[in-house]
Amino acid sequence: MMAAVIHTSALRASGSLFGLAYGDALGKPTEFLTVAEIEHRYGPAGPRELSGEPALVTDDTQMALAVGWALHEAPSLTPEAVEPLLRRRFVAWSVSPDNNRAPGMTCLRACAELSRGLPWQAATVAGSKGCGANMRVTPVGLLDVDLDTLAGLAQLQAGLTHGHPTGLAASELTAYAVFALRAGATLPELPALLTERARSQRLVYREQWLGDLWQRPGVGTPEEFIARGWDECLAVLGRLTDVLGQPDDGGDPCQATGEGWVAEEALATALLCAVRHADDPIAALARGATTAGDSDSIAALAGAFVGAAVGMAAWPSGWADRIEYADQLAALGTTWD
Repeated sequence: MMAAVIHTSALRASGSLFGLAYGDALGKPTEFLTVAEIEHRYGPAGPRELSGEPALVTDDTQMALAVGWALHEAPSLTPEAVEPLLRRRFVAWSVSPDNNRAPGMTCLRACAELSRGLPWQAATVAGSKGCGANMRVTPVGLLDVDLDTLAGLAQLQAGLTHGHPTGLAASELTAYAVFALRAGATLPELPALLTERARSQRLVYREQWLGDLWQRPGVGTPEEFIARGWDECLAVLGRLTDVLGQPDDGGDPCQATGEGWVAEEALATALLCAVRHADDPIAALARGATTAGDSDSIAALAGAFVGAAVGMAAWPSGWADRIEYADQLAALGTTWD
């Protein structure tokens, strides 16, 4: 179990948030291209330079900032305090004129219901485990909290839009990965750490945070509900562990761990990119952005992981002034560093 010993000297919170945004920006123009099209445009190494002034991000970074500011504003990190702030931030994002970056339909549908004031358990899209659940969870992993609070916050922010148990479990694992890296774990250690965490949490339903979300047709108990999510995460972590035991073929990482449109695959494929290129942060982003799948989300999470491990030193110094939302990323990063 990881101890909560936070390393601040390397600016790991800032490194993780900026890394998420950098990966998001590099993957933005490649998200709906084939690998062949990406390599034709950028070369076999994939995109490695920010483009635009500023370099634009997608809904991944926008929603991560929404989560970050909700946590920053919360008077306490309890479900009662955090849920209304998450709701307000998510709804504001959904109606913003800047929400023009191919947002996910699950998030839009759930936000429309949240805006009506429905209980979030009724507003969420119960059957969706899309990666929108965990593409935005990085700020939770940057908090100096106990693991039960981290788990509750990660699952709550996911559950407001994505009610599938795999979305909840994958979001917790994504936040835990960021937390563990910031506490000193290495990237190669992560698959085993996440597998251990998933096994230990398999039958843990966090009723304080989730309420009656588990009550679905065909589901007999809360434990049965949440175990389905952990089991899907364990399956993809098994595939990740297997492929990391083999030489890197240099190809599309989605071939091994999935295209990332769903939460557990986004986590695993981003981890694959981060671990394969633990010593070359830009290569980790470029590998995530050069896929047949959800390239912006994969690259964004890869950046969050590498940045949490290395800190701001992972990234070219000039990039921080060129990325969209740099002021917000810097403000939150400074708070948590």
